[in-house]
Amino acid sequence: MPHSSNSRCASLLDTILDRTVVGGYTNAGYHVRSRTWTADNSQPMDGKVVLVSGATSGIGLAAAEGFARLGASVRLLVRSRERGERARAEIVAQAGNDDVHVDLCDLSDLGAVRSFAGTFSIESPRLDVLVNNAGVMAHDRTLSVDGIELTFATNVLGPFLLTNMLIPLLERSAPSRIINVSSGGMYTQRINVEDLQTARGKYDGAAVYARTKRAEVILTELWAQRLAGTGVVVHAMHPGWVDTPGVRSSLPRFHRATRPLLRTPQQGADTIVWLGSAPGPADSTGGFWHDRRRRPCHRVPWTKEAAADRQRLWAECERLSGWPGPGIPDSSYSDQ
Repeated sequence: MPHSSNSRCASLLDTILDRTVVGGYTNAGYHVRSRTWTADNSQPMDGKVVLVSGATSGIGLAAAEGFARLGASVRLLVRSRERGERARAEIVAQAGNDDVHVDLCDLSDLGAVRSFAGTFSIESPRLDVLVNNAGVMAHDRTLSVDGIELTFATNVLGPFLLTNMLIPLLERSAPSRIINVSSGGMYTQRINVEDLQTARGKYDGAAVYARTKRAEVILTELWAQRLAGTGVVVHAMHPGWVDTPGVRSSLPRFHRATRPLLRTPQQGADTIVWLGSAPGPADSTGGFWHDRRRRPCHRVPWTKEAAADRQRLWAECERLSGWPGPGIPDSSYSDQ
C-alpha cells in the first residue's frame, strides 16, 4: 500500500541519517524527520508536575518551556537563583503559564542533593516527569565539594542520588517517567569502571564527558529493570548537535566549524518533551532515543560493557553517593 511504502521509505531515510551522524545529528536531520511525525504527539499535561535540572539555558530551558506550554507545573532545578528567575520569567512570557517555580540545588554537591530531594519529596504532592538534564564538561580535572571528580559528580552521581531519592514520589504519582539526557558522543566511549573518576592518565574533558554520558545510559537500563511493574518508565535520549552556551564554551572549535548545522535548543529538546508527554513512550522502558525513535546503544563492538561492569557502576554510585543511607529509603528492586 502507498502508506506502507511511505513508512518504509521514511524509516530507511531515518536509518541512513542516523548512520551518517552528520546528517542525523544536525538541524537538517531534524527537519527531515519531523515531517513524518503525524501520530502519537504530545498530550496536554494540566495537573502534572515536571522537574527539570539544568533549566537556565539551552536544552533544559527549552524543555521546561515545552512542558509549560502543555500546561504542566514546571519546577526548574538550578544552581543560581538569579539565572533561575530569569529563566522562569522567560518561560512564563513565552508559554503563557505562570505555574513555573525555581528550586536551588548544585547536583555536584551530594549534601545539597539530599537536602533538596528530601524537602521536595515532602512538600510536592506529586512528580510525573523527572528530567535529568544538568551537566558539565570540565577542561581540567577538578574535584567537587565532596572530593569527587566534577564531571562524574555532576553528570552521574548527583542525578543517581536525586533520582533514587525521588523514586518513591514518582511511584506514588504513577504512571510517571524519568528522562535522562545523554549525548551522541557516548558512542565513542566505553565505561571504565576501574577509573570512573579519571584519576589515572591524561585528562581529556570531552572523552570524560562522553564516558559519563555512557554511564547515564547504562543506569537508565538498570533503573528500568529495577522499576519494572511500578508504573515508572525510564528512558534516555540524545539531542543531536545543539547550539547551546555549553557547546560554545566547552567545544569552541567544534561550535565554529559546525555552527550553520547546529540545532536550536527547541529542536534538541523536542524528544525530551515528547518522551515526557506522548502516550507511546509510556508503553516501553529502558530505551535510548533520538528524534522520537529508539536507537541502538552501541555502534561499534568495543564500547560494549560486560554485565559485571554494569553492576560495578551501580555499586560504585551507591558507595560514593552514600545511597541508601540513614533516613533515605531504598527504592531499588532486585536485578532482573
